Amino acid sequence: MSKYWSAVVRGLTPYVPGEQPKLSKLVKLNTNENPYPPSPHALAALRDELGEDGATLRLYPDPNADRLKAAVAHRFAAFGMAPANVFVGNGSDEVLAHAFQALLRHDRPIRFPDVTYSFYPVYCGLYGVDYEAVALDEDFAIVVDDYLQPNGGIIFPNPNAPTGRLLPLDGVERIVAGNPDSVVVVDEAYIDFAGDAIPSAAALVAKYPNLLVVQTLSKSRSLAGLRVGFALGHPELIEALERVKNSFNSYPLDRLAIAAAVAAMEDEAHFDATRRAVIESREALVAEMAKLGFDTLPSAANFIFARHPQHDAGTLAAALRERGIIVRHFRSPRIEQHLRITIGTDAQCMALLAALREIL
Repeated sequence: MSKYWSAVVRGLTPYVPGEQPKLSKLVKLNTNENPYPPSPHALAALRDELGEDGATLRLYPDPNADRLKAAVAHRFAAFGMAPANVFVGNGSDEVLAHAFQALLRHDRPIRFPDVTYSFYPVYCGLYGVDYEAVALDEDFAIVVDDYLQPNGGIIFPNPNAPTGRLLPLDGVERIVAGNPDSVVVVDEAYIDFAGDAIPSAAALVAKYPNLLVVQTLSKSRSLAGLRVGFALGHPELIEALERVKNSFNSYPLDRLAIAAAVAAMEDEAHFDATRRAVIESREALVAEMAKLGFDTLPSAANFIFARHPQHDAGTLAAALRERGIIVRHFRSPRIEQHLRITIGTDAQCMALLAALREIL
């Protein structure tokens, strides 16, 4: 530790992102990236924004990203969303970071699951937010009643990460309705892979002023490399996020990100085709892994969370790596015997299964 570090920095345990190995011919199933390219309209929008000489890059982008806010609001118009209900940021991680600072920093501890997105405790350390990790049940499901207690705020992914389990919308509503004096943040990075019958918690935003729903274009829109996320909520919650954003970085989204994100939000056909392909591949992979003896949690995400009763997860992950296949292994209590496996193309899933058959 350097003598120049602040006390805050000395106390931080930073988030560790999924590995991005620089290897060729790799089957990369460790960071939940979409296996399919982004919308062709998004690519065209990038080219149009650059123009022939890229002259637009000398100009700052729109600090409010009004075009993108309008596109997001239009996407959720059926739920009564308008641009005033939308906040955008540099990936959903930045949106979440601002939410911790703007909406979850109070006198009482906030609550989130004990097995969840590991950035949450990092944000708590960075912003000085006390928290209580609430145990999932033995099947790794959220117990709604555990969140109907006094708190300084609530946050959870839905579907959860890294488990992939979904809390039905009526359960989400019970948590939101049961905490009228606290902000409830529902982190929906993977909700688009839950299926047509599963509505986003955005359906509840107009009804509950304490609900903030966060989504990303990294997963279902295949734009992880551009870093675009957004939140939906009551205008008063959005104003709090804007105040923090404009005290930190007034230009979070660049011109290219805004242009591509708008086009991606508008291309429903591409979005629907690729997410359906991922869902179909997920169900096929779960069925095939069951034949190999794996136990897999019910997943509503673009990944699965699986264990083999007779084989150590770390050993399996290492054996797969030797064969050029990377999956995510968390060395954390309760989940050290599970592997989180991103849904790839059918060819990638077949390569995974072939390697597992060889290893087992």
